[in-house]
Amino acid sequence: MITTIDGTMFANMIKGGAANLYANRQAINDLNVFPIPDGDTGDNMYMTIDAAAGKADAGVGLGETARSAAHEMLLGARGNSGVILSRIFSGIAKGLGDCEKADTEAFVGALRSGVDEAYGAVAVPVEGTILTVYREAVEYAEKHCVGGSFESLFDGFIGELNRSLDRTPELLDVLAQAGVVDSGGAGFIYIAEGMYAALRGIDFDAGGEVGGAKRVDISAFTEDMELEFGYCTEFLLRLQNKKTDIENFDLQSFIDWLNSVGDSVVAFKEGSVLKVHVHTMRPGDILNHCQEYGEFLTTKIENMTLQHNETHQKPEKQLRRKVTKEYGIVAVAAGAGLQEIFRSLGCDVIVDGGQSMNPSAQAMLDAYEQAAAKTVFVFPNNSNILLTAQQAAAMTDADVRIIPTKTVGEGYAAISMFDPSEGGADVIEHSLNEIVSGVITGMVSVASRDTQRDGVEVKEGDFIGFVGDEILVDDPDRGKALYQLAKRLNAERYDIMLILAGEDPDPAECMRAQQTLASEYSRTEVIMLDGGQPVFDYIMILE
Repeated sequence: MITTIDGTMFANMIKGGAANLYANRQAINDLNVFPIPDGDTGDNMYMTIDAAAGKADAGVGLGETARSAAHEMLLGARGNSGVILSRIFSGIAKGLGDCEKADTEAFVGALRSGVDEAYGAVAVPVEGTILTVYREAVEYAEKHCVGGSFESLFDGFIGELNRSLDRTPELLDVLAQAGVVDSGGAGFIYIAEGMYAALRGIDFDAGGEVGGAKRVDISAFTEDMELEFGYCTEFLLRLQNKKTDIENFDLQSFIDWLNSVGDSVVAFKEGSVLKVHVHTMRPGDILNHCQEYGEFLTTKIENMTLQHNETHQKPEKQLRRKVTKEYGIVAVAAGAGLQEIFRSLGCDVIVDGGQSMNPSAQAMLDAYEQAAAKTVFVFPNNSNILLTAQQAAAMTDADVRIIPTKTVGEGYAAISMFDPSEGGADVIEHSLNEIVSGVITGMVSVASRDTQRDGVEVKEGDFIGFVGDEILVDDPDRGKALYQLAKRLNAERYDIMLILAGEDPDPAECMRAQQTLASEYSRTEVIMLDGGQPVFDYIMILE
């Protein structure tokens, strides 16, 4: 019987939660309310908790371990579900404080802090989601599971998680209509079950991708290559009394020094521990310098050229933390053509991502730093990236203005009309929000399952046309679905119809679609561009 847990045990529990979610992430992805192949909740939650798996500061007190895990999750958070998950663990860490160990009473109190932190992170909390599932399980634990063993606590806690999850369709009509339970809540259950298994000493096999070194293709950096992107260097440093004045340690001067020898700097001080992330060409110089202040608890150095080759992405050039201009623009977009379009509109930094591939808070934070501007205007272009963008904004001293664009259509319209001479950041922000409110963005994508929604009979494999969460048309022919969508949206009322073709339609099909629409809507200028975006075969922007 286990009556207390310490830092080492909690670190193992994080690993177990990540491993169990990894093994079941596709089942969570499949709990997709909207019938298109974009389910990513399982992936987002897994990548969020995996950011802490194997990196939590084990071997120290429980509170310190929880804080290091929470910080890793805050930086690694992806999508709304990932952000909420990171806030839950951030609240747990705050609730644990500086304790070395915790009994069930203290741990349940920390779980309650997780409720408060998660609800506080969402402007308008929606019941019937992971928030409800977690909160109701904590309330049950407070009433029935305090004072005994951790085995009894997790038995009761997980039991109520499952009961609450079963009730989510009663709270959200969209879940009931789709015939699914909340995916975020389901994902959290897998995490809790994995944590409980680790508590009992059960190991999960996560394919070598959880809680340890990830598999690296070393052939991606050959004997004849030159180091181009430097090293991603991360470490936890325990400041030592015999080497420095811990209480009066000048963190800002330390950060300034890191910026002088590297870039993409993120540094936090919690008690006597420094958490550092930096990109540098000479990690050894940084490690040697930092050892003048203390000793390392953990270190991780990764060749970013390997990361570059593994992801087949050309990362934006990293800039040092400095201000070189008044305004900067950061946009999220997926697809080479679409990204190039945003660059042509004047975007300073493009974050690779979108539907089904949400960027992490760290990626957004890096983008804000790279923009090198006093005020950074950010266009998430997806509702599932908004919370991540906000979380990253709280980690930088830049003046970040997030324009809540939910589609690339809204982002395109706003950025194309961005006017830095309008009269200050507040005026520009107000103008951009007004532009966004007047844009209509329609999408065409393949249906992933049969369903009845919004009065439309949807068949798996057909193409659906929709705006937001409302399905307007269904047709087995992609081109016809696009034409019907234009008709339903009364395209003749608009001056411009911009269509971004996805990665699947070929050039001949796109040309036919443009000619047909131009003939049908003679007073509307019809423009077809190659966006190359995944998931959405066509994106129609009406202005």
